[in-house]
Amino acid sequence: MKIPELRTIIISRTDSIGDVVLTLPVAGILKKKYPKARIIFLGRSYTRDIVNCSENVDEFVDWEELNGQSLKSKADFFRSLKADAIIHVFPVREIVKVAKMAGIPFRIGTISRFYNWTNCNFLPHVFRKNSDLHEAQLNAQLLAPIVPKTDYNLEELTGFYGFKQAPDIFKYSDQIDKNKINVIIHPKSRGSGREWGEHNFSELIDILDEVKFKIFVCGTESEGALIRDSIIDRHPGKITDLTGKLTLKEYIAFISASDALIACSTGPLHIAAAKGIHAVGIYPPIRPFHPGRWGALGKNSKIFVNDKYCNKCHNSNNCICMDSIRPETVQAYLNELYIRYRT
Repeated sequence: MKIPELRTIIISRTDSIGDVVLTLPVAGILKKKYPKARIIFLGRSYTRDIVNCSENVDEFVDWEELNGQSLKSKADFFRSLKADAIIHVFPVREIVKVAKMAGIPFRIGTISRFYNWTNCNFLPHVFRKNSDLHEAQLNAQLLAPIVPKTDYNLEELTGFYGFKQAPDIFKYSDQIDKNKINVIIHPKSRGSGREWGEHNFSELIDILDEVKFKIFVCGTESEGALIRDSIIDRHPGKITDLTGKLTLKEYIAFISASDALIACSTGPLHIAAAKGIHAVGIYPPIRPFHPGRWGALGKNSKIFVNDKYCNKCHNSNNCICMDSIRPETVQAYLNELYIRYRT
C-alpha cells in the first residue's frame, strides 16, 4: 500500500503516566516520517505536563474535557481537528467509535480488540498479552499502516522521546546539592507495579553515606501518609521529605535537576529515564511485569531484577524475587556513580 502524506495525526492514549511516557516515541517516529505534520496527543488531564515535555507533540487534547457531551458533539469536535489519522495506542471503545463517526480516514487499532473490527479500517496484528516485546516496541508496531519502519530496538526508541522541554523553574531548587549525588527515592507505585518494600528503601537510606548523597523522598500526599512511619519518620535529618509538595510539572523539573531516581516500575521512573538521569528500577521477573515489557528506557537506566523464571507471586502483591534484591546492591551502584561524577 502506498503510504499517504498525512498532515494531522492523533495519538490516543488515555491511561497513566508511565504508559504515556512509553508512547512518546510514537510521536517521534511520526515526526521523522512526517516532519510537517501536526501531531496531537489525546490523553487525560493529569498527563498533560508529561506530553508537553516532548518537542514532537504539537498539541494536547484532554479527553476528560469532553465528558458529558453527546457522541455527536464529540464526533463534531474530532472532525474540527481535521485529522487524517488516529492511532488507538490504548484503545477505548468510545474513542474508537467517535473517531469513525468523525470520518477520520486512517483509523488504526490492534486486531485483538473486537470493537476495533467495526470501527477501525487498519488492524495491525499487535498482541500485547504474551508478547516478548517491550511496551514501546509494541506501540511502534501499531504504526505499520502509515510508516515504513516499525521494528526499532530499545536503544533506537530512546532517541525518539523528544523529551527536551522539561520545566526549568521548580520549588526547592535550593535543596539540590551540587557537591553530592542527589537521589530521589520514590517508594510507592499507586498500584502500577510490584513494589520493593518499604523496609528495603528504609535500609537503603540507612546505609547511604550522607557525605556523598543528598536524599529526597517523593510521592503523592497519600503515598507520604503510607510511608510516614516506615520511612519518613525513621530518618529525621537524613532525608528531605517532598511527598505531597510538588505538582507533576514541578516534579518533572525536580527530577530533571537531580542525579538519580530509585523506584519500581512507576511513572516517575520512566520520566527519569526519558530525561536521561540515572533511573534505577527494581523489577520482578514475573510476566507481564518484568523489565522486558516495562523496563525504563533511557541512556542511563539501570535495572535490578532476579534473573530467573518465577511465577510463585503472580497472585500476590509481595514479590519474593524483588525482596531478595539487597539494598547493598543498589548502594554499590550509587557509590559507583559518586566515584564517576563527584571525585
